[in-house]
Amino acid sequence: MSVGSARVLDVDELVERVDDHDRELGMVVSRRQAIREGWLHRVAVTVCRDDRGRILVHRRSEQVWRFPGLYEVEVGGAAHVGESYEQAAARELAEELGIRALPRLLFTFINRSGLSPHWLGVHEAVVPDAVVPDPDEVAWYGWLTEHELRSALLEWRFTPDSHEAFSRYLAFRTASG
Repeated sequence: MSVGSARVLDVDELVERVDDHDRELGMVVSRRQAIREGWLHRVAVTVCRDDRGRILVHRRSEQVWRFPGLYEVEVGGAAHVGESYEQAAARELAEELGIRALPRLLFTFINRSGLSPHWLGVHEAVVPDAVVPDPDEVAWYGWLTEHELRSALLEWRFTPDSHEAFSRYLAFRTASG
């Protein structure tokens, strides 16, 4: 959440609880409570590619409360109350990378590989090479080929979501293409 030009890192987000079929339950809760209680909620992420097909990888800032300092393949976060997966993904791209893009939703699944289970909407977007990352969110970023990324996933410390989402992303692209 931004207040003026300063980022407030300790304010909790409000999310909607959903069921095993991704249907809203009509209950608004804090994201931290959803994680603590293991309640399903929605998270939207985007795999960012440049026009040469490279994939954006970034290292999370040490100030973020979830997985500080770990690498990620995707950019994203929780869907706020009333947001679609696409709206949440576009908002997160603007907040974290300073870009306006319309990410394309590829698929959703229940991700059980993070702090708690959540519905994960995986998107793809072609974005410019030059991004302006928010230093409160992103400590470093770089563009990797799929081959380089596969090696990095074995050598660097990535978030649990990155492994699961990227594996499913590659399977989706293979089946679609």
